[in-house]
Amino acid sequence: PRMPGLRTTTLLGIAACGAAALSGPASALARWPTARALQRPAVLWLRAGSSASMSAPSGPPDAKLAALRAEMARAGVGALVVPSGDAHLSEYVHPHYDRRAFVSGFTGSAGTALVTPDRALLWTDGRYFLQAERELGSEWSLMRAGEPEVPTLHQWVAEHLPAGTGVGIDPHVFSVDEAQALETALAGAGRQLSMIPMVGPNLVDTVWGDGSSSWPRAPPPTGHALSVPLHHSGLGRVAKISSAAAAARAQGAGALLVCMLDEVGWLLNLRGRDVPHCPVLQGFVLVHTGGEGQREAGGGRAGAAGDGSARSGAPPPPAVYPAATLFVDETKISPELAAELAADGVEVLSYGQIQPAIEAVVAAGKGVMLDPNKVTYALRRAAGSSAIERPSPLSLPKSIKNEAEIEAMVAAHRADGAALATFFCWLERRVCTEGGTVDEKEIAKRVAAARASFGAFDLSFPTIAGVGANGAIIHYDCSKADNPAVFDGSQMLLLDSGGQYSGGTTDVTRTIHMGTPTPWQRQMFTRVLKGNIGLDSTLFPDGTPGMAIDAFARAALWQVGLDYLHGTGHGVGAGLNVHEGPQSISARYGNQVGLRAGMICSNEPGYYEQGAFGIRIENLLIVRKRQTAHAMPGRNFLGFDQLTHVPIQKSLMDVSLLTAAEVEWINSYHGRVWAQVSPLLPEEDYSEARQWLRTATAPISSPLAERAAALVPGPPVCATA
Repeated sequence: PRMPGLRTTTLLGIAACGAAALSGPASALARWPTARALQRPAVLWLRAGSSASMSAPSGPPDAKLAALRAEMARAGVGALVVPSGDAHLSEYVHPHYDRRAFVSGFTGSAGTALVTPDRALLWTDGRYFLQAERELGSEWSLMRAGEPEVPTLHQWVAEHLPAGTGVGIDPHVFSVDEAQALETALAGAGRQLSMIPMVGPNLVDTVWGDGSSSWPRAPPPTGHALSVPLHHSGLGRVAKISSAAAAARAQGAGALLVCMLDEVGWLLNLRGRDVPHCPVLQGFVLVHTGGEGQREAGGGRAGAAGDGSARSGAPPPPAVYPAATLFVDETKISPELAAELAADGVEVLSYGQIQPAIEAVVAAGKGVMLDPNKVTYALRRAAGSSAIERPSPLSLPKSIKNEAEIEAMVAAHRADGAALATFFCWLERRVCTEGGTVDEKEIAKRVAAARASFGAFDLSFPTIAGVGANGAIIHYDCSKADNPAVFDGSQMLLLDSGGQYSGGTTDVTRTIHMGTPTPWQRQMFTRVLKGNIGLDSTLFPDGTPGMAIDAFARAALWQVGLDYLHGTGHGVGAGLNVHEGPQSISARYGNQVGLRAGMICSNEPGYYEQGAFGIRIENLLIVRKRQTAHAMPGRNFLGFDQLTHVPIQKSLMDVSLLTAAEVEWINSYHGRVWAQVSPLLPEEDYSEARQWLRTATAPISSPLAERAAALVPGPPVCATA
C-alpha cells in the first residue's frame, strides 16, 4: 500500500558484484544472470550527498522560493523548516494544508523541506526517491534519507548554517519530539544556532495566500461528521472515554489531550471527510478526569442514541459533564449528532478554543497528559510545566480490533475481492480478448468504479497504477502524470489500491502481466511471492515486535543479494486510516511494539528495477492466537489470518523455485478466495467475472509438490524441545 518506514538498505536493484559474491543455493545461482549488473547500470544504487544530488541549480528561478525567502528575511530567520504535516501531525493532509508540496513541488506523503537564503533541500525516504527526482525543481537538492553519507536534517543544519542563524518553525505543525530534537541539534553545534517557534501566520501561508493570487489553493475542509454505529465500533464512546480518563487519572492528570485525527475518530466513534481518502474529522479532544470545573451529568441524557449506553450491558453515562470536549468547526456537527454527543457526556466547542481550554486546565492547577510524538509543540507550550508527557493511551487499544471491528473488516475485504475480480476480468477482456489498451489513469478510474459498485464510498489512498518502469516508483501517483503510460499486456503492471467501506478499510497490491513475462521477471515475482508466503506462514510468541519477523519476507531476495527499500508491513485502521500504528513490520530497530492478537498488518514485500518494472504482492493480515504442537508455560503463540481475498497471478510464478509447502499455501489461499468471494458474484449477474475468478483460483502443481504428495508420511527428522 502506501508503505511506511525508512529503510537503510543500500541496494535498489542489482548489486554490481557478480554472481561470485552472491549467497544462496547453487540452483539459484545457476539461474542468476551473472552479467546483469553490468548490462543494467541504471539500477545501481545512487547515493545522496554525491555531487549529482548536490549540484548547483540551473534553469529559471523558482518564484515560490524567492517569495518565501523574502518573507523569511522580513521575519528575521535564516532558515525555515517545512514539514509534511498539519495541525494534527497527519501523514496525509487536506490539500489546503499541504505546504511542503506547495513550496517544493514534491507530492509524496513523507518528506521535510529546508529553505535557506541560498539552498533548498528535501529529505525523503526510499519509497519516494524516484518520485522526488521527477518532481523537484532545479533549485532543490534531494537528500536520500537513510542512505550512507547522507546527513540528517539536524546534522546538516548543525554543520552548514552560519553562526548565529535562527531556524524558524511553525510550532502548530511540529510535534514536541521533532521540535525538541531540532533544538538540541542546534544547541549542540556550539555556534549560537537557535530554533525560533514563529508567532503569527505560517510563512508558507503568507506566500500561498487564499488561492486567489498566482497559486491556486483548495479551501479548508467543510465535510459533516458522522457517528459510527455500535455494530461496527464494538465499543461505545462512553466506555472509551472512561478508559482514557482512567489512564490519564492514573498519571495524575486532570485532562488528556488528543490531537491525532484517527485517535479523535476512534475515541468518539466519529468519522468525517476532512482528509482525502481518510474518513476523519478535523478536531481536538480533551478528556476530563473529573473534579473541579465539571458538573454532574443531567438525568435526561441517559437513554440517548449513539453510544448505546442505556442498552444491555453498556456502561452508564458519565457521572460528570463534560466527560470530554470536542473542539471542531461546529457547522460540521448536526443538531442530532450534537444531542447524541451530549448524551454521552461530550461537549462541543469551536475548533479555535483548544489552546484557551488547555490554559484553563493549567490555571485550575491540573496536569495535562499528552504524547510528545502526537501533539504539536504549540499545544505543549500552552500546557507549560503542567504537561505530563506519556505515550498515548489510545494507540494500542485502537490497534487491537475487537470482534465487531474484525467482522466489519472481513465483510469489507470480501466486497473488495469481488470488486477486483470484476475489474481484472474487464482488464483481461479489454487487453487480451479485444486487443485494446488502457492507460494508467483509466485503470485507476475503473478500479474505483468497481469498488463503488460493491459499496465503497471512497478510496483509502490514491491508486498506484504503475505500468512498466513506473512500477519501480514505489508510491507512484498516476493521477498526477501528464502522460500516463499505456498498458497493452506486454509489460508488468503494479496495481496498489484500496477502498473505504462502511466499517472497513482495504489495501491490496497485485502485479500482473498479460503477455509473456521474461524468465527474470518470473524469478523476481516468485521470490517476492516466497517472501509474502514466508511472513504469512510464520508463528511467533505473543508480543514479538514486527522487526523480529521482517526477515521472513526478505529471505528469498537476500539469498541472491537483493532487497527492497521500504518496510514490509504497517497497521491498518478499521474504517479509518490506511496507515496506523503503533505496530509495524520492518527492519527499523526503533519500533519495539509487540504484535498482539487483533492487530491488522500489511504483508507487502517487493522488488523494483529502476527504468524497467516493479513488483509488489500485498495482503492484509489479522494477528490471531495459534495452537501449537507443544506449549511453554506462560508463552502463547500467534500467527496470521488473511483478510485480503484477491487471486495472485499464476502465470508469473516460476514453480521450479517453489517448495511443496509453498505450492500448498498458494492452492489453499486461492481456495479461500473462491469460497469467500464467489458468493458475491452470482452466475445470473456476474457470469463472466465468476468464470474469471474460477480460472484464477484453480490449483497449480509442481514436480516438487507431486513428489511430496507421493511420499509416505513418517516421523520428523528431528525435534527440539
